[in-house]
Amino acid sequence: MNRFDGRRVLVTGAASGIGRATALRLLSEGATVVGADVSSDGLAATAQAAADVAEPDQFVSRAIDIGDEASVRDGVAFATHHLGGLDVLVNAAGILRSGHTEQVTLQEWDQIIRINLTGTFLMIRESLPALIDCGRGVIVNFSSTSASFAHPYMAAYAASKGGIQSMTHTIALEFAKQGIRAVSVAPGSISSGMTSAPGLPEDSDVSLFTKMQPVVRIEHADSEPPAVPGMAGPEKVAGVVAMLASDDGAFISGTEVRVDGGSHL
Repeated sequence: MNRFDGRRVLVTGAASGIGRATALRLLSEGATVVGADVSSDGLAATAQAAADVAEPDQFVSRAIDIGDEASVRDGVAFATHHLGGLDVLVNAAGILRSGHTEQVTLQEWDQIIRINLTGTFLMIRESLPALIDCGRGVIVNFSSTSASFAHPYMAAYAASKGGIQSMTHTIALEFAKQGIRAVSVAPGSISSGMTSAPGLPEDSDVSLFTKMQPVVRIEHADSEPPAVPGMAGPEKVAGVVAMLASDDGAFISGTEVRVDGGSHL
């Protein structure tokens, strides 16, 4: 039996990167998945990939802007109705913007916080009734190694991910008696659209990034698209999410799991 047979899952950020890899991994293990994102084209590509690993009725997509309260409310209502409930919520959607901290505008700061942190909160808030109702709901949030280690030029992003990490601890304790588990995944040195084009300032001091190189050697044959040299493909994170969201992770809650190839040893 697959670990996710009969499990109903909502994955945000499913149009690309780690979100897409996670949706495909859970589908391959038997889950029924609603994949959400703001990118309709990306979701269509995910649906096409899903056809190679799952039955046609196992995956459906839904456009959700996690930074918009009405969009989240409507999207979660659609997902829970379509799935007949909800067992797992994976909050993989997010954005990365870089810049010299003294040059970051309030609008730029607010955009990152609204999408990454507030968006994760909105998805959790709207999903909690269904997750509680299932009796063993799991929330997997996406933090980042930037939440605990210095990543230059990414102050707003780091703040948003640190907030997600702290919020995860609170959710795990507050709803433990209702059967909820909440965990964070903190990726680092993972190849995705976000990391391949982080928008660093042209005058970035590259010497500041010397402590962000993985020590684990990685093979890239299974990455799609091919991983950036020195980084792992998003499927490496998807495998960790699958463990945490399954019964194999049943004794893990209120913590974060770093997936960075030893970059921050």
